[in-house]
Amino acid sequence: MILKALQALSDELARRQTTGELCLFGGTVMVLAFSARPSTKDVDAIFQPTQVIREAAREIAAGNNLPETWLNDAAKGFVSTRHETIQGSLPQFPHLRLTMPTPEYLLAMKCMASRIGAIEGEADDVADIRFLIRHLKLTSAAAVMDIVAGYYPKSQIPVKAQFLVEGLFAEGLV
Repeated sequence: MILKALQALSDELARRQTTGELCLFGGTVMVLAFSARPSTKDVDAIFQPTQVIREAAREIAAGNNLPETWLNDAAKGFVSTRHETIQGSLPQFPHLRLTMPTPEYLLAMKCMASRIGAIEGEADDVADIRFLIRHLKLTSAAAVMDIVAGYYPKSQIPVKAQFLVEGLFAEGLV
């Protein structure tokens, strides 16, 4: 679903004679760059040109039976001033350039959100945090929190992030 929608977005941008740029976040990166999970419910990204991509995304949603919010920029609230991105192993399209946060930055973002879904269908960052800790070969909660503090002021890091990360190591889940 994601690749088909992104290809359609590239095609629509071509029709509009423009090239777009998406910096992907969250579940989309976990699916496309890491194959860490099979799917995600939407595509979190920041994008340029903003208005053109918003309009194109609405058209694609209508024509492909996708929710109107299949492409959204809700993750912009977690963007760090140290916004480090890479192309990684993301697919590229003729009229759409894809980037993503570095794995360390993505881990920091996931920790800042620290969503724990108690109800089926709610967002949950725990599996992604565990995957990224393993991917980065981190061996302590302190090492994880040092990475988070490298992207966000310590005063803004939620206490629940510290508890979540410490709990993962204490329970041997990473």
